[in-house]
Amino acid sequence: MTDQQSLPARTLPLILFFLVASFVSNGQEIPSEPAAISAGEALFNNNCRSCHRVHEKLIGPALAGVTERAPSVDWIISFVKNPPAVIASGDEYATALFDQYKPTMMTAFSTFSDEDILNILAYVQAEAAKGPATAEAPAEGQPVSSAGEGVPAAYLNLILIGMVIILVLLLIILVFLISAVKRFLDQKDLTPEQRELVHAPFTLGTILRSRGFIFIVVFVVAALGFKAVINGLYSVGIQQGYAPAQPIAFSHKIHAGQYQIDCNYCHTGVMTSKNANIPSANICMNCHNQIKQGTLTGEAEIAKIVKAYETNTPIEWVRVHNLPDLAYFNHAQHVNVGGIECQTCHGPIETMDVVRQHSLLTMGWCIDCHRQTELNTKGNAYYDRLVELHSKQSKSNMTVMDNGGLECSKCHY
Repeated sequence: MTDQQSLPARTLPLILFFLVASFVSNGQEIPSEPAAISAGEALFNNNCRSCHRVHEKLIGPALAGVTERAPSVDWIISFVKNPPAVIASGDEYATALFDQYKPTMMTAFSTFSDEDILNILAYVQAEAAKGPATAEAPAEGQPVSSAGEGVPAAYLNLILIGMVIILVLLLIILVFLISAVKRFLDQKDLTPEQRELVHAPFTLGTILRSRGFIFIVVFVVAALGFKAVINGLYSVGIQQGYAPAQPIAFSHKIHAGQYQIDCNYCHTGVMTSKNANIPSANICMNCHNQIKQGTLTGEAEIAKIVKAYETNTPIEWVRVHNLPDLAYFNHAQHVNVGGIECQTCHGPIETMDVVRQHSLLTMGWCIDCHRQTELNTKGNAYYDRLVELHSKQSKSNMTVMDNGGLECSKCHY
C-alpha cells in the first residue's frame, strides 16, 4: 500500500518537467539568419509598409520594440493572423491597442505562416538595432550639392561664349580667304566681265537669286517635310507621354515616393496574374478610413473614395497604358519570374503626381529589351541544359532572345 501511494509522489515531478518542457518547446524564437531577415524585409515591404514603419508611427504604431511591448511572440502571431478575434476575446493589450487607433482595424493576414511572421519580426529587430536613419550633414566649408543637379549655369555661359568666339574667328578667316582669292585673281589676265564678277558686291538680292541658295532652300524644306511625314507615320498608335485626367487626383509621388508604399500592396495581381489590377476602393480605405486629409488636395479627393466605398460604386479610372488586342503581355512573367522592376517599363512612377506613359511600348521597344536583357539562370535547374547548349554556340550570356523571346507566338496568338 505504501508503494502504491508513493507512486504519484514520484511521478509528479516528472509530469511537471514534461509540461514545462512542452511549454518551452512551443515558444517561438525569432530567427537571426540573413536569409530570414531578407525574407522578412520582402514580406514587410509588400504587406506592412503601407501602415507601419520601424522607427516612426504612421497609420499604425512604430514596430521597433514590439516584441518587448506585446505580451509574447505567440500573441503577435495570433494577432497578425486574426486581429478582430483577439480583440473580441477581451484581450487587454489588444483592446487598448484598438482603442488607441480606432476606427482603423489592422488587416488580418490569415495566409501568413508562423515562419512568415517570425521573419518579419527578424527584419524589424534588425532595423531597430540599426537605429533611425539620419541624414549626414556636409562637412564645414563643403558646398552642398543636390542629386540630379545638371551642369552649372556658369559653365553653360562659358561654353556659349566660346562657341560665339569660334564662329567670329571662322567669319574673320573666311573674309581673309575671300580677300586673298581676289588678290590672286587680280594678278591674272581676266576679261572685263570676269573682273566685274570677281569684284561684284554681295547683296541680299544677289544671294537670294543665286542658284545655290535656291537649291539649299528647296533641299532643306524637302528634307524637313520628309522627316515630318516619317515621324507622323511612326507615331501612329504611340501614346508616349499620354497623361489623362483621372476621376480622383491620386498621386504616386505621395504614396509610392514619399510614403514608400510598395506597388504590390495596391496592384495585387502583379506577381500572380497577367494584369497588375487597379485597386478597389476597399484597399484605399485600409488607410483612408483614418486619413481624411490629403497632402496636396485636402479632403475633397479622399471624400470621393469614401463615397465610392460607401455606395459600392467602382471608380472609373482612365486607362493609361493600353496595348493593342493583338499583343499579349503578362505582368507575372516579367515581374515575378523575370525580376523586372516596375520602373523599367513605367518609368519613375514614384515621382509622378499624374501618371503618364513613360515608354514607347512598341514592338521594337519590346524586342530591344528581349535582345539586351540577360536571363537569371543561377540556381534554376530548368535552365541548366539550355545554358549548356547556349555556351557551345556563343560566348555571350544568355538573353531572353536566346530563350525564344523573339518568337511571334510568344506575344501574338
